[in-house]
Amino acid sequence: MIAGIIPARYASTRFPGKALADIKGKSMIQRVYEQAKKSTALNTVVVATDSEVIAAHVRSFGGQVVMTGEHHPSGTDRCHEALQQLEGNYQYVINIQGDEPFIDPNQIDELAAVLQSGTTEIATQMIAVSSHEMLFDTGEVKIVLNDKNEALYFSRMVIPYIKGVEQKDWHQHHTYYRHVGMYAYRTDVLEQITKLSVSSLEKAESLEQLRWVEHGFRIKCVQTAYESHCIDTPEDLARMLESI
Repeated sequence: MIAGIIPARYASTRFPGKALADIKGKSMIQRVYEQAKKSTALNTVVVATDSEVIAAHVRSFGGQVVMTGEHHPSGTDRCHEALQQLEGNYQYVINIQGDEPFIDPNQIDELAAVLQSGTTEIATQMIAVSSHEMLFDTGEVKIVLNDKNEALYFSRMVIPYIKGVEQKDWHQHHTYYRHVGMYAYRTDVLEQITKLSVSSLEKAESLEQLRWVEHGFRIKCVQTAYESHCIDTPEDLARMLESI
């Protein structure tokens, strides 16, 4: 069984209360929840929050919610606490980003498809890089893979370096992938990774998944064609509203 958990904290640094932001008559969190519910792979969908205001709102539109602590440094930790409150024997948790109101349910199903064997420890998604601008954007995390499509490394810098080729043409000489930040965790692995100390690579790049890689966990990367559009700031929301 697979649980879809949507972490939603109120005190976002760049956009406090963004889960409640109105998008054409529905809140952001309601849109994420309704899209997740359309997935055919999830056995349950729940919002995990530290805010009574968000919790009351989720209940008002009929959503399932669990209260979690305010101390969690990441959505991964919040997912782990929420899992403890769910009834049922779940083998996997999919961490669905609470700031992607138009996530495609098929994207969730794509990720869930690699969990069927039960051997996958952690899974996430990636999309091919198609431009020089995207490749050298330090806000976009790139992935270095092994021959099993498992992550060797995640970086905000471009890896590998291509010797003898102008940087503007690198993406035409090597298939680069950027990270799409939805995670699936096998539940026993989720418990283990929440007990790990912050690692040096994680601190350097500000990427929590590097802690897992440093400790030897295997992260399966699944290619997707679905673009991921997250809302981090009020400006992001304004641009999205203009486009819909």
